[in-house]
Amino acid sequence: MGQRIALVGVGSLGTILGALLSKGGEDIVLVDINKEHVKALNEKGARIAGHMDLTVPVKAITPDKMEGIYDLVIYLTKTTYDDKALPEILPYINDKSTVITLQNGVPEEKVASVVGKERTIGGAVGWGATFQGPGVSELTSEKEAMTYDIGEPDGSVTPRIQAVKGILDKAGKAEITPNLMGIRWTKLWVNVSMSGMSAALACTYGDVLDNEKSICATCSIMVETLKTAQAIGIKMEPIQGASPYLLLDLIKKGEDDALGTMRMLFNAHRDLKASMLQDLEKGLPCEVETLNGYLSRKSAKAGVPTPVNDKVTQIIRGIQDGKYPLSFDNLDMIDVRPLKEII
Repeated sequence: MGQRIALVGVGSLGTILGALLSKGGEDIVLVDINKEHVKALNEKGARIAGHMDLTVPVKAITPDKMEGIYDLVIYLTKTTYDDKALPEILPYINDKSTVITLQNGVPEEKVASVVGKERTIGGAVGWGATFQGPGVSELTSEKEAMTYDIGEPDGSVTPRIQAVKGILDKAGKAEITPNLMGIRWTKLWVNVSMSGMSAALACTYGDVLDNEKSICATCSIMVETLKTAQAIGIKMEPIQGASPYLLLDLIKKGEDDALGTMRMLFNAHRDLKASMLQDLEKGLPCEVETLNGYLSRKSAKAGVPTPVNDKVTQIIRGIQDGKYPLSFDNLDMIDVRPLKEII
């Protein structure tokens, strides 16, 4: 008998993941607070646009309609809603239940503090999406880039992590990692740089890649992230076949090599618009404190200078507070040094 699954947090990623798992025959219910979205999902199905064209019938409910015990909770709620959303799960899980957080940032500790360490596993999603409206989400990465790196906090390969891999394989390709924190920091490396710039400059990944200064600023944040991880003893893992450490070797060879590789690496995600930017455009609080703000706090504690990330954090906070506009011109506020000087 299959697992009874609740996918909690049906935004841009959750709509697509829920659709593909439903199509794959999983016993899954999509749980979200957006009543209009839930209504559209039930009446018209989950519609995937962009790099996939698909509509799938799904079952969707609001959190107050959850019932019984779920064997697996796929937790995709924005981290800004954790304080409300996490406690709502508790009545619907038992000692045998598993909660996998696929959120941005490094959320395992927060999730485990509420649902229990023994129930918590985690993973990084390697693709992006943009919420188009009730019932509809646009896949902004190529289908081949739909990957997941999942793991137990202690790195062991357990029957439950293998079972979750089998489920996620129906919506892309899942890999089990023995170094979950290393993967988390590699995903953070992407989020604070590419997504951070996308949010600060109100643009797509492609716009970031196509501008010389913005791609240099992005590479600078990547170097700052690598140095911080090194200082606190985190060994970052490859993601989608690329090792973050390769960037340092390329910069030593020449800036053009580094920037060319960056463009090649992220070309499959050109249409991606950071979820932080999607929130800023709607006037909602974004995940800056979980991403760029998190790196700023960790680097300050470790004594690692991260001036470009700190500036991007300041810009995103400023947009959120209404101090700065949503504009690519925000790039003028960022000082970028030659990459060879910062490695």
